[in-house]
Amino acid sequence: MEKFGKWSAILSAILAFGVLLFWILDKIDYLAPTLIFFFVALALTFNAYDRLKGFSFTILIFAAVAASLFYPHFFLEIGSFKLNRLIVPLLIIIMFGMGTSIGIKDFVGVVKMPKGVLVGLIAQFTIMPFIGFGLAKLSGLPPEVAAGIILVGCSPGGLASNVMAYISGANLALSLTLTAVSTALSPLLTPFFMQLLANELVPIDFLSMFWSIMKIVILPILAGLLFNHFAHGKVKWLDKAMPKISMAAIAIIITIITASGRDSLLSIGLILIVVVIVHNFSGYILGYYGGKLVGLDEKSSRTVAFEVGMQNAGLASGIALEMGRLATMGLAPAVFGPFMNISGSSLATIWQRKKTTIQ
Repeated sequence: MEKFGKWSAILSAILAFGVLLFWILDKIDYLAPTLIFFFVALALTFNAYDRLKGFSFTILIFAAVAASLFYPHFFLEIGSFKLNRLIVPLLIIIMFGMGTSIGIKDFVGVVKMPKGVLVGLIAQFTIMPFIGFGLAKLSGLPPEVAAGIILVGCSPGGLASNVMAYISGANLALSLTLTAVSTALSPLLTPFFMQLLANELVPIDFLSMFWSIMKIVILPILAGLLFNHFAHGKVKWLDKAMPKISMAAIAIIITIITASGRDSLLSIGLILIVVVIVHNFSGYILGYYGGKLVGLDEKSSRTVAFEVGMQNAGLASGIALEMGRLATMGLAPAVFGPFMNISGSSLATIWQRKKTTIQ
């Protein structure tokens, strides 16, 4: 496998030189495919090495985003069928997969770890919404794009945080419980904070958003929980396939959103990326040190950092679509999702090397 990695690394280097050359020469027709294939080759390189394998999916997302920026027409519609109609069904599949990966015991964790859960939930639904509100105000971005930043902050945690908690040696049980409970509370808390913080940017209908979250998240997760309870291990091919199906669905959603908001993204992309980076790292830093401040142990503080810093960007995208603002409000979630996977993987790797200090 490493031999394959070396050859793909050589190919990546050649393609990187091609990207630089075509960019200098302003040969966009050649730059576009070269850049896309560079990301694909780089993802294959990373996948060949165990220490880098966790980054390969995110790099493939970059390839998909590059393709949707250069060739948006391929990701907007097929014939008369608009591809954004796929987003909600794909999110439902992802949330069903999330339900199959958790159990009732993850909700029971509230009783076993009340302090950690309470601290994590308070941090989740205060730090990110209000930091998002501040960044939206300071950014000078168009109102609907700025509202998307707040929307990301008001979303619950996602499964990615559980993966990072596992890799880093943090408190996985607490991570699973926080994800489960914050998701269960999201139909009430997400529209509440959106109405409180973003209503002056875009009109927020509490009941409409409540139903959107129930339809996209809660009902599919309940179906997944039931499946997990009654059929776990009985349909082995589905147990193995769900993570890959979810990853593919995430990639498709991001490409559709990127293509839909291509023009806006090209004009405000750099500002939005900076805002997303600040938002994401604020969650890690304030979540970690907030946990420390109230007396949580090292593992639990790391867990809160991941739960606060890593949001369910897919849910935010679905809400933006349901509101008819995918090309504007959907941009921040589309940028936040891939970036948080890079930053989260990097932080998890750093902490994983320091696991011995907290055991």
